[in-house]
Amino acid sequence: MTVRTRFAPSPTGYLHIGGARTALFNWLFARRHNGKFILRIEDTDVARSTKESIQAILDGMNWLGLTWDEGPFFQSEMFDTYRKFVHELLEKGVCYRCYCTPGELEARREAALKEGRPPKYDSRCASIKKPLDKPFAVRFRVPPGVTVVEDVIKGNITFDHAAIEDLIILRSDGTPTYNFCVVVDDATMEITHVIRGDDHINNTPKQILLYRALGHSLPVFAHLPMILGSDKTRLSKRHGATSVMAYKEMGLLPHALVNYLARLGWSHGDQEIFSLQELIDKFSLESVGKSSGVFNPEKLTWLNHHYIKETPAEELSVLLLPFLREHGVEAGADARMCRIITTLKERSKTLKEMADSSLFYFKEPVEYDPKATRKFLLPENIELFELLVERLTGVAEFTHDSLEAAFNSILESKGLKLGKLAQPVRVALTGGTVSPGIFEMMEAMGKELTISRLKYALTFMKQLPAS
Repeated sequence: MTVRTRFAPSPTGYLHIGGARTALFNWLFARRHNGKFILRIEDTDVARSTKESIQAILDGMNWLGLTWDEGPFFQSEMFDTYRKFVHELLEKGVCYRCYCTPGELEARREAALKEGRPPKYDSRCASIKKPLDKPFAVRFRVPPGVTVVEDVIKGNITFDHAAIEDLIILRSDGTPTYNFCVVVDDATMEITHVIRGDDHINNTPKQILLYRALGHSLPVFAHLPMILGSDKTRLSKRHGATSVMAYKEMGLLPHALVNYLARLGWSHGDQEIFSLQELIDKFSLESVGKSSGVFNPEKLTWLNHHYIKETPAEELSVLLLPFLREHGVEAGADARMCRIITTLKERSKTLKEMADSSLFYFKEPVEYDPKATRKFLLPENIELFELLVERLTGVAEFTHDSLEAAFNSILESKGLKLGKLAQPVRVALTGGTVSPGIFEMMEAMGKELTISRLKYALTFMKQLPAS
């Protein structure tokens, strides 16, 4: 048997975190078993489905690297197929035409609630033998008994059919309903494992009845616990971004989010960090927890920081460029950019943060923090800067070691400690008092720009009144 899993989002919005985790678990399971991962767009809700939402889902999947083997398939292109199966079930007698209008159904529902009865359809149309010349929906006749859902994660769950009303599978306007479409799709696409959120559990017994009515074998069911926010309530925007692409815009790396989502409800011992191949090799449904995972933005940021440090500068340079453009910086993914990134990796938790802290490398003229200049760019440092410009002009290779040697020669001649020169130079080069290591930064900045900024600082200091 070839394992076949699917991810079937509704295109009524962006790809959210919960959906992304469901897609990931399906993808990992298929890859683990050398199977197929199918993408299906459940766009039967014509009023709410949009092309923009479809594209947002595809963009999110592609950014995460969750490539699909078949699809995307669209339910809206399958209506004739659904109607064909409805007709077959009508011929078998397991379905019937329901002539009740929406207004009549609502009135009966309200009456049942007032009387303290379950607002369940009373199957009154099931006894009508001959078709009537009036609009109708098609209902599936729920037989008496129970259905046991055998769930890999939740265990066996028993549903009494007495609590399930005869479900509509085709509306009076000719459109099929969710539960019926899902079963037809999963059956005809030969889906072997249905891995989805546990908000679908109550749909599962209905779908099992439809599988059996259609004469198809059942897939394996695995319902994933939902993701909760830090306050143990359903994840929402108040807990942080819920859109996958919002995390891209925040400067997260896709594998960091994949790693985090994999660990959100699944575990392999105490291991926290996984390569993509490790996730594939070690993933199993049996290791998915029964309780809900709690979304922790701080942990996600910690993971992202780890991956930024581990990702080659050449790769980061390409990813960083869009964030620099947001600041009006046009740069290339070249050797200089790689040197700049190398100075920032250890202190950057996101690409956005890296871009923000790299601006001093690109902005001209340098913008001084007034507080920093009052403390460090003082007339008394003019001589030190002039000596440094002289030494640096003569440096052939602008490397960490040669720069450190130039600094040390001046400090030794003046009997000073590194901070007396390094901190004023840092302000001169960056405009502030916080930066990467002084020598790494100067090497990344390059000889021409470093000397130019030191001279600019000299001009600034010489214009100050002597203390």
